[in-house]
Amino acid sequence: MSGYVLDIEKLAIENDDFRRVLYTAKNSQLVVMSLNPQEDIGAEIHKVDQFFRVEEGSGEAVLNGARTPIKAGFAVLVPAGVNHNIVNTGAIPLKLYTLYAPPNHRDGVIHKKRSDAEGDSEHFNGKTTEQRSIK
Repeated sequence: MSGYVLDIEKLAIENDDFRRVLYTAKNSQLVVMSLNPQEDIGAEIHKVDQFFRVEEGSGEAVLNGARTPIKAGFAVLVPAGVNHNIVNTGAIPLKLYTLYAPPNHRDGVIHKKRSDAEGDSEHFNGKTTEQRSIK
């Protein structure tokens, strides 16, 4: 496989995993996430830039303490070094996708629940989706 071409809105809405890495390139990574009502990703700071797009649900983007309401159709860009969190403040799961540049997680990682993600110290190890596909 070279590149990634699929219906990201459909994939994000159908995803029930807290985090699922869909595709990892050398310089970027595509991930879908699902946050249950009142769940958040957890405040974090990355050495990479991150982009979020909300496909379903509502919540708040928290960037360096500033809280902004978000809902389906909203985009959030988090520059490297910014303390950030995404919080589901709604009554239904918050479905979104995120892009990391460069990659942040190990290719193919699936965390069913936030507790799975918190218990995993994995990070990008330099292996891309193409490298995983060639065996």
